[in-house]
Amino acid sequence: MSNAIFTRLRALLGTSGVDRDARGVARASPDSGDALSLVCRLAHEEGWKIRVEGRGTWLPPDAPADLVVSTRALEQIVSVSPADLVATVQAGASLEALRRRLADYGMWLAIDPPGRPDRSIGSVVATATAGPLRHGFGPVRDHVLGCTVATGDGRLVNAGGRVVKNVAGYDLTKLQVGGFGGFGIIADVHLRLRALPRADVTLLARGQRDALTSVARELVAVHLLPSALELLSPALAAESDWVLAARFLGTDAAVQADVRRLGSAGDQNWQPLPADRTAAFWSVAARGSLGGPTTLRLGVLSDGVDEAIDLLAHDLDEGLVSAGAGLGMIRWTGDAPVEQLRSIRRAAAAREIPMTLERAPWQVRRALGHFGAYREGVGQIVGRLRDTFDPGQCLNVALEGVDNA
Repeated sequence: MSNAIFTRLRALLGTSGVDRDARGVARASPDSGDALSLVCRLAHEEGWKIRVEGRGTWLPPDAPADLVVSTRALEQIVSVSPADLVATVQAGASLEALRRRLADYGMWLAIDPPGRPDRSIGSVVATATAGPLRHGFGPVRDHVLGCTVATGDGRLVNAGGRVVKNVAGYDLTKLQVGGFGGFGIIADVHLRLRALPRADVTLLARGQRDALTSVARELVAVHLLPSALELLSPALAAESDWVLAARFLGTDAAVQADVRRLGSAGDQNWQPLPADRTAAFWSVAARGSLGGPTTLRLGVLSDGVDEAIDLLAHDLDEGLVSAGAGLGMIRWTGDAPVEQLRSIRRAAAAREIPMTLERAPWQVRRALGHFGAYREGVGQIVGRLRDTFDPGQCLNVALEGVDNA
């Protein structure tokens, strides 16, 4: 069957658009939204299972499939409009390439997702994996104005728009952000930009975890809002103590004013990072999420951070942990069997805390699902949505898991 698929795809995309993955499975690399939709339509008609590989920079490419779809050829930065604060980018373009291109225009995309700097834009959007800058600039969905998506049966859907102010209606864009490819394959996205900050200053406080989370809450209470306020475990920060990192971005005057306010708020000892170490510090923190085969996130409020980390420490460990100390959201990376992860999800659900499985081997993803329902009835809604966007169930994505379907 694989040879037949390979032949059909070559007739559709040409020889340069088709190869085989490490397991010998036919892999399609369409270079446009139209080509992507044709591949999906063919798979739907033939009943082929699709694994969305993207660029292979985040999720392991291990889901069983008849056909692999890669976004490596969808790598164009289509347009940058500084006047409109918008860029249109194909899903396979790397975040690092986009940053370099935007810097030429004095522009910036204010997201810093975990993982490698060459992660694809489509991967970041599909998994909604926000980094520490979520504190000051919002989650990934706040940076996505619109997108073009190929559904599982080959329809090409344009969601949202290309302007910051858009018309009202059903927001299909937000369905794709964090949908893990379960509702279609992203072809391109329209991203909200900001002016490149002129100053970038990071200060660190070290100490006991509960003392640092208390400091973070105090800063929020007095409306001192850094661009990032991230709590890092000793292992993640490569320190002997927990570290609270406050990052300020903006104009020179505004950043210096905020740094002075930080120094006068409470009696915490803040140490500034040398300018030449700032980028490396945040890069190490981002790459920490690749330090184990499994990464999960818990959605908590700021006053629940300590309790949620205690929950992780009890059932898993406190190894590679980061937390948005001001706004909540905890990320854990490590290695654990399915039963331990299932136990964490159940304990979190009892506290009304959603757990998202951001990355893991296929066996774990299949058993648990990326965002297994923690409230009754959610799974049915997800199922109906999947029937709408992938009526043939071609996209092999584990959203709910075998125990939550």
